[in-house]
Amino acid sequence: MALLEIHGLIKDFGGLRANDDISITMERGELVGLIGPNGAGKTTLFNCVSGLHPVTSGRVMFDGQDITDLKAHEVARLGLARTFQVYVASGDLNVEENVMVGCFMRTRSPSRARARANEILKDLNLHDLSEFRVSELTVAAQKRVTMATALGSDPKLLLLDEVAAGLNPSEIEEIMADIRHVHEDMGVTVMLIEHVMELVMKVSDRVIVLDSGKKIAEGDPETIVEDPRVIKAYLGERYVREHGGDIG
Repeated sequence: MALLEIHGLIKDFGGLRANDDISITMERGELVGLIGPNGAGKTTLFNCVSGLHPVTSGRVMFDGQDITDLKAHEVARLGLARTFQVYVASGDLNVEENVMVGCFMRTRSPSRARARANEILKDLNLHDLSEFRVSELTVAAQKRVTMATALGSDPKLLLLDEVAAGLNPSEIEEIMADIRHVHEDMGVTVMLIEHVMELVMKVSDRVIVLDSGKKIAEGDPETIVEDPRVIKAYLGERYVREHGGDIG
């Protein structure tokens, strides 16, 4: 049984169709990249899957259960967590306390939530930042903290929305290592939206491409970078010339 099944999902905003008959299946243990130009419908798809937006039509199955009409907190309790492009944390809470917020999805005990939060912070090498407010951190550290907070809910599937946006090359390498650790060592299935193609192509088992709300391609990274539809819609000839042979 697949972990995530999206069947013919359509999402309309008035006269705008943001997601147009999208079907995707994710197996347990996969790391899938979701790419496409701005406005392709990637974040809208995440919002529909995670319960933030009601779908217009179609069906979403998660771990064998129909979650199409569930609210975001109900979806999260089933084991689906996500991050956002812009991380909004409480200015009154420090890093440890922000991660505890995610842990409260699984326990009502403050002591247990704190213990679990510290386990996650140590696992991601963030424990030295536990007493800092998130607003005091670099953008890169903030993005790593948002991953830690999502992991506090012990998800089966983690949706990452542009966690590498705005980072320099060394910071991208660092967050790439975090993603691999979460996927390979912590055993979390991951789908990520990202415009940093070097990251997507290096970590993904499979890549799905959206354009104008439609799924236009799906396959392994090597196949995707050679797909004429993807080159035309998103990657461009220059990317293929410079990186097409270097995605491992």
